[in-house]
Amino acid sequence: MVGRWRDGTGTLHVVGGADRADGAEEDREGAEGSAGRAKGLSAGLAEGIPLTIAASYRARARGLLGRDGMTGALLLTPASGVHTFRMRFAIDVAYLDRRLTVVDVHTLRPGRLGRPRLRARHVLEAEAGALERWGVRRGVRVVITPGPSAPPAPSVR
Repeated sequence: MVGRWRDGTGTLHVVGGADRADGAEEDREGAEGSAGRAKGLSAGLAEGIPLTIAASYRARARGLLGRDGMTGALLLTPASGVHTFRMRFAIDVAYLDRRLTVVDVHTLRPGRLGRPRLRARHVLEAEAGALERWGVRRGVRVVITPGPSAPPAPSVR
């Protein structure tokens, strides 16, 4: 059963990261379950990446508007596309499927419209260049650990 996300904070972890050469590590992570995922996290950030979760219409509509920059990432859910109209800085956009696997990654300058991806259910946004540093690329899976103010993450099975 899949739960619903709520607005809040959390931590983003990249499974596989920059040192993943093939799907073997991803398969092993999937077999170990969520307890094993916490041990197998990489991307050089053992403590994780600060994450803001925007699940309500109001939080998704606001997104990164009015900010001059950001620390960490923003997860828009549900979402399959984004725009950068009225934004002040370029962003990296990662489209995620239901299992939080990266479907596509792009960098958008201000005033652009990102095409929706049919398989995408979530969109991850960060400052331009951040996703590459964290090892987020097509085929990589991410794990989201909700913060103390957010409810537990929904199942991704």
